[in-house]
Amino acid sequence: MGGVTELFIIMLIIATAAFLPLGYFIYKYTQKNGEPFGNIEPHGDSPSLVNDLAETAIHFIKTKLGKK
Repeated sequence: MGGVTELFIIMLIIATAAFLPLGYFIYKYTQKNGEPFGNIEPHGDSPSLVNDLAETAIHFIKTKLGKK
């Protein structure tokens, strides 16, 4: 019977570690009126080097595939 108790405790620790990030996110989301990590800009409004590079790469690939 001791094995079942040990297994239960180990499973409880694993479940706590697995769901801890979700609980933290829910806590932060409800803390600031639906803004999980403060006042952030909507996606796509601010210029980004990564977005520009991705768009350039996609355009380059489309032109190379279109020439065939």
